[in-house]
Amino acid sequence: MEGTEMIRMAVAGVLGFVLIFIESLIVMKIKGYHGIEFGGLAPFINVWAMNFFLVFAIITQITNWYQDRVGFENGEEDNIY
Repeated sequence: MEGTEMIRMAVAGVLGFVLIFIESLIVMKIKGYHGIEFGGLAPFINVWAMNFFLVFAIITQITNWYQDRVGFENGEEDNIY
């Protein structure tokens, strides 16, 4: 289990930076800007942290959904009422 958590964290970290780039491009296109100033390192890290936790939560939900789906297909049902 620990290996998958580390992989999720690494993927979330990288995709957090990718989301910053995509969000910046969207804002520049809508507002007609040529660049974006984040106001220093702290605000940039805050935006990255929000994106990191968003992506980590999404990946966690997708992982849980996939494990439940594969488990039910293989007949490994844990919830028997």
